[in-house]
Amino acid sequence: MILATLCYIRKNGKTLMIHRVKKDRDIHQGKWNGLGGKMEQGETPEECVIREVREESGLLIRNPRMRGFITFPQFDGVRDWNVFVFTAEEFQGELIDSPEGRLEWIPDENLSNLNLWEGDRIFLPWLDRNELFSARFVYEEGRLKNHNVTFYR
Repeated sequence: MILATLCYIRKNGKTLMIHRVKKDRDIHQGKWNGLGGKMEQGETPEECVIREVREESGLLIRNPRMRGFITFPQFDGVRDWNVFVFTAEEFQGELIDSPEGRLEWIPDENLSNLNLWEGDRIFLPWLDRNELFSARFVYEEGRLKNHNVTFYR
């Protein structure tokens, strides 16, 4: 099992996204994603998302807000991926040349036009709800087969 975090940093109607085009053998190759990565031993989800955003973008986020939790059964064909999803609107610093891909501020109304994972198109609107979500997205050979979600107030 892999535990990871994912963060969508927002500012002035735009979301910071990363176009995953720099690493060989990247499961996300060519996709646009939020920022984040795998949790380290003993790390909380909040510590992980702050660290990962800093490593990938150079930005130091403050007060990340957990929006949900997603389970991706056997996402890489072998292991379950469990991902804590956050948003952040408070940050400082300057963007770096990310080792993961190309960073870009995307107008929120254009997010669905990007080359996203199919499930991202479904859960991105949930980030604006005032509810926590718990979801499962089942992929087979890179294609979304089904999903379900529960919302908590």
